[in-house]
Amino acid sequence: MKKSVKSITFSADHIIHKLPKMLGCSNNDILFIDIETTGLSPRTSDIYMIGLGYYDDGFWHILQLFAENASEESKILKIYSQNFSDHSKVLSFNGDKFDLPFLKNKLAKHNISDPLENATSIDLHKVLRPYQDQLGLIDCKQKTIEMYLGIERKSNYDSKTLIPIYNSYKKAVARKPLEILFLHNYEDVKGMFSLLPMLQFLKFFSLFINMPKISIKTDEPVSQDDYMDPNAAEDDILLPVRARKVQVNCYNDYEGNQKKEIFMRLSLPFALPSSLTGHLDDCYFKIEKDEAILRVPIFEAELKYFYSNYNDYYYLPKEDTAIHKSIASFVDRNYRVKAKPETCYTKKAGQYLREWDLVFAPFFKSDYKDDRIFFDLNANLKQSRFALSVYASHIIAHILEI
Repeated sequence: MKKSVKSITFSADHIIHKLPKMLGCSNNDILFIDIETTGLSPRTSDIYMIGLGYYDDGFWHILQLFAENASEESKILKIYSQNFSDHSKVLSFNGDKFDLPFLKNKLAKHNISDPLENATSIDLHKVLRPYQDQLGLIDCKQKTIEMYLGIERKSNYDSKTLIPIYNSYKKAVARKPLEILFLHNYEDVKGMFSLLPMLQFLKFFSLFINMPKISIKTDEPVSQDDYMDPNAAEDDILLPVRARKVQVNCYNDYEGNQKKEIFMRLSLPFALPSSLTGHLDDCYFKIEKDEAILRVPIFEAELKYFYSNYNDYYYLPKEDTAIHKSIASFVDRNYRVKAKPETCYTKKAGQYLREWDLVFAPFFKSDYKDDRIFFDLNANLKQSRFALSVYASHIIAHILEI
């Protein structure tokens, strides 16, 4: 049996320093784990290496326990069991599906107690996988996410290609295969530390999920104070992004038509570990660290506001508008008809922004059956950074489909 212990250090701003608070524990409660095996099934395969990341004496360490042959599997399992029973949080990558069940099976086979039987599992693959599309990842493999963060490995092997290397080591006990096996497992364990900044993305996405429901009346002045909880803590985050600078840009589309767009510079409550971009329905955003830009098209058109209580209105065909029955009584009967849902409207020309949920009211449509809804980009909104911050949060949530 062979083992290796190496200390690793992190910059002062690395998320590892915040991890205990996030998990509600101490550094000493946290254990990172990754195993290497000779196959996928514990019934027909062996564990030949256990990699462990743990905190001790003021530093993080990576311990690797290596079984030089199948008979030493029980040895590394005993060391693992005897030394890591006081960890309440175990972090892994795909560990819930593979590493932890494999270990549990092998521990039972050798009649060794499971040190993590009562520990809480945090599987980084499981928590990141639901946001693969939002992050623009082609898959959710550990190496793919590391590449996304700009992390380069020295080892180009994967677990499958290591199996024949391990078999060749057992036969020849050569030094080179041993270095390859240790390096791959070391980078797997250290890579989990490197993936922790990805939790900032989850924290950012959760701001959209937990954002309070806000409804803004565009025909009234908009103040943030009207939406703040007076009992909220000073550092409570109301919105995922805040508008710092807003301007109207003019541009020509691919057909040469002049169009306008809202261009916003936004700030985030904390920095993200890598850039994040998205586009949908002609809206586009890009985030770099704790800043973002957002571009949203402005629609200059004459749109219709539909009254809900159409039974109280008459439609005037010549004027192409609806009026309340209290006023319609002064109009000649030949020039009015009872309004229907699709004719009970008034028209207004102006600048509009599209919305995908009813956040801003009143809302306008091009016709009754149109699924798209718009709101008036009037002076009240242009003068309110809060309202524009709400809209920016709404748009990014729509693009990310959160």
